[in-house]
Amino acid sequence: MDENLEEHDEGSRYDDPDAIGSTALYQSLSNLVFFSDDMYLSSQAQNLNLVDQFLMPLEYKVLRELFETDSTPADTHFLLAQSQMWIFAAYELLRNWRQRASEIIKWHANHGLEQKLASLKERHKADLHFGLRIRIEQIERVLNDEAIVAELDRQRRHIYIPFARLEWVRVSLAKHEVSGNPKQAALMPGYGRINSWCGSLDFELENGKYSMGYINRRDIADSIRDLDFTAEPPDDETIESFDAFMSGKGFEPD
Repeated sequence: MDENLEEHDEGSRYDDPDAIGSTALYQSLSNLVFFSDDMYLSSQAQNLNLVDQFLMPLEYKVLRELFETDSTPADTHFLLAQSQMWIFAAYELLRNWRQRASEIIKWHANHGLEQKLASLKERHKADLHFGLRIRIEQIERVLNDEAIVAELDRQRRHIYIPFARLEWVRVSLAKHEVSGNPKQAALMPGYGRINSWCGSLDFELENGKYSMGYINRRDIADSIRDLDFTAEPPDDETIESFDAFMSGKGFEPD
């Protein structure tokens, strides 16, 4: 990074890209249960990591040109397109994992894991299917070690807030509406401003009642890199408070 950006970066909450491990995003995702033994989830995580490594230098390049020319750089349009695609990909990957984790937790609670396993094996017998084989092996892992269920629940709580923020901006970008409120049009879907610290494009988070601030692609990537599954996950009160803030529940305008 050049000297001008280094000086500007004294108060930044963003790490210099050179200080971030080239596979840090992938490694963090690999700590999620099932990622290490599912080649398809792992491949998606690698793709997300590779594009993140491509976009960070581009974001700083756009920021540098903005400082130098005081006008919107031409690459901003390409950055906007790539940022939105990355956000969509990150959302789908985490949504996929959350759905799988939730299903395992539900089947375990309902004593339905054995029945689900038998059903998958019957389908796999009729048609050799790599995806089904992976699901079968994952359920077998859980049946052999039910502590995995508790770990899935912990990890699901850990990613609850980062995923909710990701989902919020994804709905605005993709559906042009407020998350959880399809009748409420998004304020400025797809409009992003160049973040003055890292160059990533800031998108406003709003719920139709008030603004909750801004989020950019780099924020999302950092929130994944910073996941610490050894720490205590958010409790019910924290999650409920977060949900109320995001939805505007109980808010009365002046």
